[in-house]
Amino acid sequence: MKTSTERMIAEKDGAIGRMTFNNPARHNAVSMDMWQAVPEILSEFERDPNIRVVVLAGAGGKAFVSGADISEFGEKRSSPEQVAAYNATSGEANEAIIRCTKPTIAMIEGYCIGGGLGVALCCDLRLAADNSRFGVPAAKLGLGYAYGGIKRLADVVGPSFAKEIFYTARQFDASEALQMGLINRVRPAAEIRNYVDDYARVIGGNAPLTIAAVKLAVNEACKDPDKRDLHTAQRAVDACFSSRDYVEGRNAFMEKRKPVFRGH
Repeated sequence: MKTSTERMIAEKDGAIGRMTFNNPARHNAVSMDMWQAVPEILSEFERDPNIRVVVLAGAGGKAFVSGADISEFGEKRSSPEQVAAYNATSGEANEAIIRCTKPTIAMIEGYCIGGGLGVALCCDLRLAADNSRFGVPAAKLGLGYAYGGIKRLADVVGPSFAKEIFYTARQFDASEALQMGLINRVRPAAEIRNYVDDYARVIGGNAPLTIAAVKLAVNEACKDPDKRDLHTAQRAVDACFSSRDYVEGRNAFMEKRKPVFRGH
C-alpha cells in the first residue's frame, strides 16, 4: 500500500492496519506531507473490512513522534496565514484518527512529545515501552495550544495532571505516565512490539460491531452534553443485537468454542 510520502508507511497484516511515522533521523517529527498522509491511510483502513484494529507507531525504536518538524517552521509557519493552514492540516490528521471507527492503538517507544503526544491522545489505547518519555514543551517555545488538544489531555489524565504537564513543560517517564493514566500499559522495550501485536489480535478477534458501538458511546460521552448524538449511539447498540455476529457469539458460547465474527 503506497502513500503520498515515503515518510509514512502503511501496511496491512491480517486484521491489523499499521501506520508508521517514518522520519527517524528527526525522531519522527511530523512534516506537512506526513500530516497530509494520515487521513489518506486511515481512509484506506476504514474501507477494508478485513482490518479490525489500527496500530500507530514510530520508525527506528527511539521515538513514537517527537512533535512537529520545527525545521519547517521558518518556511511553513512564519506568518499567521501559514500557521492557520498548518494547524488545519495537522488538526485534520488528528480528527481522522479520532473519527476512525476501528480501535486505534498507539505503540509508544522513546519520545512522545508535543504533537506526538497529541497524536497518541487521539488513539483509543496507548501501550508504551519502559523507555518512553512524554511531555508538552509548549511553554518553553511560547506556543499557544488549542482547546481541543488540551481537552483531550484533560479527559485522559484529569485537569490537575493536564495543568502539571503544560505548566512544567518537562518530560515524564513511563512510570509517571502510567500513574497519571496517560498510558494504559508499560512493557520492557524488548517486548513491546510483540505485546502490542498480541493485544491487537485479541481486539481484532472480538465482535467489530460491539467494539464500534462502545467506541462511539465513549466518544459521545466525552463531548459537551449539547453536542452528544445519543440516537446514533443507540442505533449502534441496536445493530449489535440484530447482527449475525450476535447469533454467532451466543452459539459459540453454548458450544464452548471460539466465535468467528464477521462484522455484520
